Amino acid sequence: MSLTELQSWLQLAVDTAQKAGELIRDERQNHTLDVDYKDGIELVTQADKKADAYITSALLKATPGFSILAEESENDLSKAEEEGLSLWVIDPIDGTVNYAHHHYQVAVSIALAVDREVQVGVVHNPFLQETFTAIRGQGAFLNGQRIRASTTTELNRAVVATGFPYHKNNLQQLMQEAGTILQHCADLRRLGSAALDLCWVACGRLDAYYEHQVKPWDMAAGRLIAHEAGAMTGSYASEASEYGDLSGHKILASSSSLYEPLRTLLLAGTK
Repeated sequence: MSLTELQSWLQLAVDTAQKAGELIRDERQNHTLDVDYKDGIELVTQADKKADAYITSALLKATPGFSILAEESENDLSKAEEEGLSLWVIDPIDGTVNYAHHHYQVAVSIALAVDREVQVGVVHNPFLQETFTAIRGQGAFLNGQRIRASTTTELNRAVVATGFPYHKNNLQQLMQEAGTILQHCADLRRLGSAALDLCWVACGRLDAYYEHQVKPWDMAAGRLIAHEAGAMTGSYASEASEYGDLSGHKILASSSSLYEPLRTLLLAGTK
């Protein structure tokens, strides 16, 4: 894809994310939230489903040859990739628990991946009116202003974010990782939105973020934004994933100086 094409897809994603943001803000402020639980544990609201339907419809109308990977509808990666190499990756509400509890750490996340490499990323927080954007190779921006990752070099001065899954069947390992990091950093945060954690690394509000497992729609846009802001991004898994930018297994993003020290600690903490 040319830069001109990517710029047009970025603008489409921004417009769509901001309109979806208006929808979910209105649903929370002016309606009673209908709360349900997927698999008995994962919270979902009618706003998630309405925003998912709006975003997928808007993007497919504008790009009929592209495929869709979306949390609340088309969430089978293998099936989505069979339908086309140009793939919209959508989380209509990242931070649904925050959303349902009237917290502000909530985002609409939209990424465009081509052959498992993310080319465009948008993360929009409708409650703080912050829109993070990036095109691969073109830098990262917050509301149109260039942003850069933290330059923190000392791990004991670093503020690190993480998250935990709905399923707690791996709790001992998660606690071991968290304990290992907390012993060596200034403080640990659990803010409830992987997309925004990555964007906060991008703009220097956090020095690092790691998480044991997130879905592609949670992190595809945010990781590109962090990378384009100068953060180091990758995985603390011992082996590389075949899914490239769409793998959220043992994700890690940080200032360049902290990446290898954190990765070493996390690798040790998983043994």
